[in-house]
Amino acid sequence: MNAGTRKVKLTTGMGDVVIELNGAAAPVTVKNFLRYAEENFYNGTIFHRVMPNFMIQGGGFGSDMTEKPAHSSIINEANNGLKNDRGTIAMARTNDPDSATCQFFINHTDNDFLNYSNADEPGYAVFGKVVEGMDVVDEIAFVQTANKGAHDDVPVEAVVIESAEIVSDK
Repeated sequence: MNAGTRKVKLTTGMGDVVIELNGAAAPVTVKNFLRYAEENFYNGTIFHRVMPNFMIQGGGFGSDMTEKPAHSSIINEANNGLKNDRGTIAMARTNDPDSATCQFFINHTDNDFLNYSNADEPGYAVFGKVVEGMDVVDEIAFVQTANKGAHDDVPVEAVVIESAEIVSDK
């Protein structure tokens, strides 16, 4: 599996988003994301946390808010020179910097506070950017949300990732 520059198309119920992955800067993260895409893991998952002027997060839950079982976590590659700028994609994680698995988010605005600063502020690993469909990201960011169980900012009408397809091999 080549972890160089590759593109993945997320087909959603609101339109397509094409992401160019940066395997040179984040080889472990890109390989991990491609693995999930190749396994069709993301198909049928939703954007389950949507916050305008912040980010849209998805890749881990079905439309019934049941969490999908993920592979083992990966190392945090946030110290790779890439920034959490508008339109970039980064890995979601817990407070443990090395806890990212399948969930990702697309930055809806520049989120400098999510960038790597030092070991005490390890940041969130950016591994690519939206190259087509930022208008779709903008539309998703402003859907109506509500609380569902223990989860906040969940779209009232599910925004489903119908497929995540690798569309280029460079």
